Amino acid sequence: MPLDDAFLAELADVLAPADARAARFTGEAPTRQPVHTLYVPADLFRAGTPAKYGELASALLDEHETSLADALALSPSELVEVVPRVRHKLTFQPVEDLRVDFEDGYGLRPDDEEDAAATAAGRALAEMAAPAVPETPDGPFTAPPLLTGVRVKGLQRATRDRGLRTLDLVIGAAQEAGGLPDRFVVTLPKVGHVAEAEAGARLAEKLEQVHGLRAGAVRLEFQIEVPQAIVAPDGTAEVAKLVHAARGRCEGLHYGTYDFSAAAGVVAGEQSLEHPLADHAKAVMQLAAAQTGVRVSDGSTNVVPTGSPDDVAAAWALHARLVDRGLRRGLYQGWDLHPGHLVTRYAATYAFYREQLRTSAARLRAYTTKASAGVLDEPATAQALSSAVLRGLDCGACDAEEVSEATGLDRAALLGLARRVV
Repeated sequence: MPLDDAFLAELADVLAPADARAARFTGEAPTRQPVHTLYVPADLFRAGTPAKYGELASALLDEHETSLADALALSPSELVEVVPRVRHKLTFQPVEDLRVDFEDGYGLRPDDEEDAAATAAGRALAEMAAPAVPETPDGPFTAPPLLTGVRVKGLQRATRDRGLRTLDLVIGAAQEAGGLPDRFVVTLPKVGHVAEAEAGARLAEKLEQVHGLRAGAVRLEFQIEVPQAIVAPDGTAEVAKLVHAARGRCEGLHYGTYDFSAAAGVVAGEQSLEHPLADHAKAVMQLAAAQTGVRVSDGSTNVVPTGSPDDVAAAWALHARLVDRGLRRGLYQGWDLHPGHLVTRYAATYAFYREQLRTSAARLRAYTTKASAGVLDEPATAQALSSAVLRGLDCGACDAEEVSEATGLDRAALLGLARRVV
């Protein structure tokens, strides 16, 4: 005889906690993820900073293109595919995500000086958010970043009041000057306790009320820079609690290379994105954020491409390797600190996604046409294959025509396979 309704209801009651938990893990966020976050010290930030960084990066590429070829270790045919796309990106959208930095990159300043910088930053952010102007004979239109925001001093006792005042001034000045960008993010540094995530969510809500912003306009990022965020005193992964304590406002978790390494006792010469402790921390972050819609970002390198041609070549080789390493480990975003980092960020990223298109296309075709291709891919694999192709398409590594020709799929079909709803 069939299972009766009473028994089915009993099972539903038993499984209710599992159902409730599953409802909190809805999958990848539908919005486009930037491939990087550029940090700019607050005193150096202007509305024209993205375009200026693109110009500086392009000039460096013009001067040292041979060094870039060596750094990427690509074949001549691959370079022909990658470099023109990098040049186009540096002209039309040199920065995908920008953070005005009032923390380590800005330092401790007199209050009146930081107040003035906060007000100026808010006005500049409003100027960046103004309606776009199409391309003119005087030069190309530079697309605004996908995300913009600020990193303020943290919610820890010693820096709390200064950070809150700066954030209030930035948002107030932006609103008075025309309004914040659509996707505005507040990066909170050195987060190590769930109370900081809870306080951040309450703060964001209050700022929206005070400044007349729509609900949910202020997003949060947590920088993971203290070991206690990875392993709490009770042995649990505090970072997993941070994601959910933010009440849906958490945009991302960012690994802080040097603060985390120093706090873990790693000597300066060994502090790196490649250190085993860094890999462990980032793996825990990835698992904590998985299926929540929260993105995880790799950290930065403090080696910048300046000086002699050999110095530039060495810095580019290091950065390109780190970018590629992160991508292969599922970290699709990282920090950049210098205009020259934009060159290798896009070059290494484009090379990676073009490789993914070459290897994914046949498998996607076989999956969608039910053809035999020697690999029995499942829906989860098709989801991963299509997600990689979409990421390459979104950032400019590939164009729609070549993706359609290679896979037999248009963007809508890829989104369906990737289970992304926009």
